Amino acid sequence: MLVQYAGLLIVLAVLVGVFSYGSENFFQKNTFVSIANQIPDLTLVAVGMTLVLIVGGIDLSVGSVLALSSAVLGVLMVQYGWPLWAAIPLCLLAAAACGLFNGMVSIGFGIPSFIVTLGMLEIARGATKVVTDSQLIYIGSAVEPIGEPLPGVLLSPAFLLAVAAVIVGQFLLTCTVFGRYCVAIGTNAEAVRMSGIRSAPYSISVFVISGVLCGLAGLAHASRLSSADPNAAIGIELSAIAACVIGGTSLMGGRGSVISSFIGVLIIAVLQTGLAQLGVSDAQKQIITGSVIVIAVIVDALRSRWVNEH
Repeated sequence: MLVQYAGLLIVLAVLVGVFSYGSENFFQKNTFVSIANQIPDLTLVAVGMTLVLIVGGIDLSVGSVLALSSAVLGVLMVQYGWPLWAAIPLCLLAAAACGLFNGMVSIGFGIPSFIVTLGMLEIARGATKVVTDSQLIYIGSAVEPIGEPLPGVLLSPAFLLAVAAVIVGQFLLTCTVFGRYCVAIGTNAEAVRMSGIRSAPYSISVFVISGVLCGLAGLAHASRLSSADPNAAIGIELSAIAACVIGGTSLMGGRGSVISSFIGVLIIAVLQTGLAQLGVSDAQKQIITGSVIVIAVIVDALRSRWVNEH
C-alpha cells in the first residue's frame, strides 16, 4: 500500500513540476489554496464512491443526489427561513434516503447497481428541478462561511471536513470489522455468505454512507457558490470514478483505498488547473483527462495481472 501511495505521489509531483515549468503562475501559494478549496465536493463524493466500488457496486447518482441535497438546503433556508443548523439535517436526510433506496433496491432485488443508480440519477435530478422550479436559488452569506478560507489558515471548513471524511473513511475501511467485511464482499460475496455472514446490511450501508457524503458535498458546493443550482454537479460521478480508478480502486470490487482516491482527486484537480493555466481548451482538457483515466485503468490491469502471476 505504501508503494502505491508513493507511486501516486510521484505522479502528482511530476504534474506539479511540469505545470510549474510550463506556467510561471502555477507554483504559487494562491494556486494550491484555490485547488484545495475547490475539491471538497469531489473529495466527499469520491470517498463514498470508493466504498461502493469496494463492495462491487457503483453509484452513478452521486451528482444528482448532491444537487438535490443542496436544493433542499436552499429551499428550506430561502423560502421557509430555516437557519443553516436546522436545514443541514434535512439536507443530509434527503441524500441518505436516496442512498438507502439505491442499496435496498439493488441488493434486495438483485438488480445491478449500475441500473438502479442510473435510474436514481434521473429521479434525483428531476426532483431537484421540481423543488427549485428549475431556478437557481441564491442562499447568500448564510452558507458562505463553510466554503470560505479560515483567517490565518487559508483553508475552508469544507476542505477540512473533506479531509476528515478521508481519514474516517480510511479508518473505517482498514481498522474495523465493517471495512474488512466490505472488502470480503467485493472479493467473493458467495464465500462471505457461506461463512454465515449476511452481506446485505453491509452493502446497503455503503450506499447510505455514499448518500450522506453526497449530502455533505451538496453543502460544500452550495457554500462555494452561495447558491443551490438545479444543474449542479452534472458529470461529477465520472470524475469521482476516475479519481478512484487512478487511486487503484478496482471496478470489480475487493480492492481500494480512500487515501489513494483522495490523491486521485488531487491529481485530477492539478491536471485540470494546470491545463487551464496553459490555455488548453475545454475539449483538449477532456481528451487529456480521459487519456489519463484510460492509462490508469491499463496500469491497474497490468498490476493486477502481475500480482496474480506472482
